[in-house]
Amino acid sequence: MARRNKILVPEARKGLDQLKARVAGTDDPKKAKYEVAEEQGVPFNKGYNGNIQAKDAGKVGGNIGGQMVKEMVKMAQQQMNKKQ
Repeated sequence: MARRNKILVPEARKGLDQLKARVAGTDDPKKAKYEVAEEQGVPFNKGYNGNIQAKDAGKVGGNIGGQMVKEMVKMAQQQMNKKQ
């Protein structure tokens, strides 16, 4: 399946990576998915992971994405409260 989640503003990549790391509880955005996989009990290794089940891959990506959205909503609410 082709990836369709292209970042519309390329300059936002660094900020999104930092948010991903913060949500995963690590300082390095590259380690975020491995931290989440470990928490979920998914055997995710550096390198090729084509042998894991789709539901396990979804646990990792879904968890990261869901937490990032919750964090972004929280940040937006805080900004709106400051403006009032």
